Amino acid sequence: MSGRFLLDTNIAIAFLEGDTSVEQLCVRAEAVFVSSTAIGELYYGAYKSGRVAENLARIEEFIATNNVLPSNTATANQYGQIRNLLRQKGRPIPDNDIWIAAVAMQHQLTLVSRDAHFQEVDGLVVEMW
Repeated sequence: MSGRFLLDTNIAIAFLEGDTSVEQLCVRAEAVFVSSTAIGELYYGAYKSGRVAENLARIEEFIATNNVLPSNTATANQYGQIRNLLRQKGRPIPDNDIWIAAVAMQHQLTLVSRDAHFQEVDGLVVEMW
């Protein structure tokens, strides 16, 4: 297995929790990225946890060793298109997941997730890890 992958938040969490299957797949990948939206969700989880300092340190280490892709106006355009198509289909998904999908599509990355609702996004390449 090789390829260029964008990690959804749930995959990033699995990685941070030491899920060996996720770690092995990441090591074999050509390139692995995470979106700034997913990082925001990780920070939110850390701040609401009972171990804030420990979780913040883990996130900082994760950021230092991974490629974080920010959102920009091209991402916003992609987001608008995806959200409108989902509205037309009557198949909404969470807003943060639309932003993550937009980053994946913008950079032509395969999105890795454990959320089946990403299958609703036309043109998005998704792998379930």
